[in-house]
Amino acid sequence: MRHLLTLHDVSLEQLQTIFALSADLKAKFKEGVREPLLPGRVMALMFEKQSLRTRVSFQAGMAHLGGSSLMLGDDAGFGKRESIADFTRVLSEMVDVIVVRSKKHATVEAVAEHSACSVINGLTDYSHPCQALADLFTIWEQLGSLDGAKLTWVGDANNVARSLAIACGKLGVDFSVASPQEYAFNGEEAEQLNGYFTESKFTCTTDPQAAVEGASAVYTDVWASMGQEGEQEQRRKDFADFQVNSKLMASAPAEAVFMHCLPAKRGEEVTDEVMDGPQSVIVEQAANRMHVQKGTLAWLLGGAK
Repeated sequence: MRHLLTLHDVSLEQLQTIFALSADLKAKFKEGVREPLLPGRVMALMFEKQSLRTRVSFQAGMAHLGGSSLMLGDDAGFGKRESIADFTRVLSEMVDVIVVRSKKHATVEAVAEHSACSVINGLTDYSHPCQALADLFTIWEQLGSLDGAKLTWVGDANNVARSLAIACGKLGVDFSVASPQEYAFNGEEAEQLNGYFTESKFTCTTDPQAAVEGASAVYTDVWASMGQEGEQEQRRKDFADFQVNSKLMASAPAEAVFMHCLPAKRGEEVTDEVMDGPQSVIVEQAANRMHVQKGTLAWLLGGAK
């Protein structure tokens, strides 16, 4: 039985398998084919945080694969009426896979510990593996290959940045992070992440202009994530020099694409001009969430031929 909690435990070969499955399923989707690889399979989703892309991509994806899904709301009492262990033991006897979107990473780890079925991390404060998989898949599609690719992250070294760093290291993609010093990966974690970069480079800087030089893709995220609303004003000041705008994009190669995991706060971390400009692939990136979720489900549940 497999889980997808972080990308730490996913090998290069497994990443390549997920990408191959996703590409095949996407090609068939574009031809109007919905291949029922997982008939009769049931997916449960337990979300403590709001979601559009993660929820819809998983539910639509499972439907395309011939399965069904259950969105469990507050009335299910997850972690409230009974312990997470008891809740999970029972639920996992009735479904084939559980997707958890939680405020704390320890929650998804606890679910996986007690589950009799596969568990997928749909986002935690520590990691967002599904987003990173779709992002690298998008870059691969845009470039035709990941050989020689460089991804630059501008902003908070958060859960998405962490997952991207791991994926880039394993896939041989250069990864550059530009953050204010107090929002960067700390020395110990930066050293750990750097260990994945045996075939590519991992760099951290406080200079966005330098970070985007030679970038194949420039990526940003909101300055204050869900749960950090109280820090919004301070973060707005701290990240004032880290906005992705036309001036910053001009420091990257003309063929570089712009990415954002969405939702975005237009006018803060990125301007409308960049979001809606010719280099932006945010719609394709978001759409790929569904295709890569399908590949991930097929990989986890063994539906791939």
